[in-house]
Amino acid sequence: MSGERDWYSPDVFPELRERPPWVMEEMVASEPELLEGIATGADTAAAALVVRGAGPVEVVGCGTSEHAAMGVTAMLAEAGVAAAPRQAFEAALDPRGEGAVLAVSHEGGTWATAEALAAARAAGARTALITARPEGAAARHADAVLTTPAVDRSWCHTVGYTSPLAAGLALTARLGAPPVPAGVVREVVAAGIAARPQAAAVAGALAGCARLVIVGSGADRVSARELALKVEEACYLPAVMRDLETVLHGHLPAEGPETGLVLIACDRRGGERHRLRAQTLLRAAARIGIRCAAISTQSWDGLAAAGELPAPRAAGLPAAAAALLGAAAPLQLLALELAHARGTNPDLIRRDQEPYREAAKIVEGD
Repeated sequence: MSGERDWYSPDVFPELRERPPWVMEEMVASEPELLEGIATGADTAAAALVVRGAGPVEVVGCGTSEHAAMGVTAMLAEAGVAAAPRQAFEAALDPRGEGAVLAVSHEGGTWATAEALAAARAAGARTALITARPEGAAARHADAVLTTPAVDRSWCHTVGYTSPLAAGLALTARLGAPPVPAGVVREVVAAGIAARPQAAAVAGALAGCARLVIVGSGADRVSARELALKVEEACYLPAVMRDLETVLHGHLPAEGPETGLVLIACDRRGGERHRLRAQTLLRAAARIGIRCAAISTQSWDGLAAAGELPAPRAAGLPAAAAALLGAAAPLQLLALELAHARGTNPDLIRRDQEPYREAAKIVEGD
């Protein structure tokens, strides 16, 4: 990192540190208690009124919040709610005039998410927002706001992803799903954090790859998307998400020994057919020299190249929530350990480098 700090303002940027521990690590460490409190104590009454009304529910967001929105959608759908995810910008361009729009915006200021809510309300839909900043621009267009208590202090968002997931779990309980058992969320997230030594080992095996392919099925597709984003933010290693079956249909010719593959397999609904297909992928990938790893609640053959990162089971939670919260800390720690292995500061998502800082200004200014 440059010795010049003229660009740095503590009012704008996360805390600037020269070396680990990064702020991201502290945010991950806070998750067991934070998420337990949200899942068992969030005030979901107003948001539930918006969601349970007539018509379908769209759940929208951008970036990490979009992935959280996809996770909330999976939980709502499992609870019997007619819900579908949608990218916030697309929702703003083509608003639906029926049902409800539930938005996720961790810091409450994402312009596309605010536009999606405004467009939905103007078209006649009910609106609600999950956010840690209820004073943000998006809240002005929401009929109900479900507030989470902690704002992420790193720009490589971790609690910005998991807080809405915990809020979604609390919301499904309000809508008629079984109540969240006390202590289960805390225990599953803490167990994921306990796998940090395995995360470091997997990161060491993957750090030299030219790119990563992250694979999942069912609710694990959400976790795979989030890991791909976290890797690119934290250590600038190109990463892409593929559905489990999709990657077997034409994508493997582009890969080779310079590629790392991470299978996420935490959704217990997949059954034996899912296991056989995932094992087929790992065998095929290993045959062409891809370094394979897994974040999983079970063991796999063919992972000698990179290893296994165990994810905890959460039998006391519905399947989608169990998969998403079980994978959350392991995937975040893998991204953090990749940043350690590659010598990057994940908190700034490369804004300490002028071209990337200027590119961000262009994006935000436009």
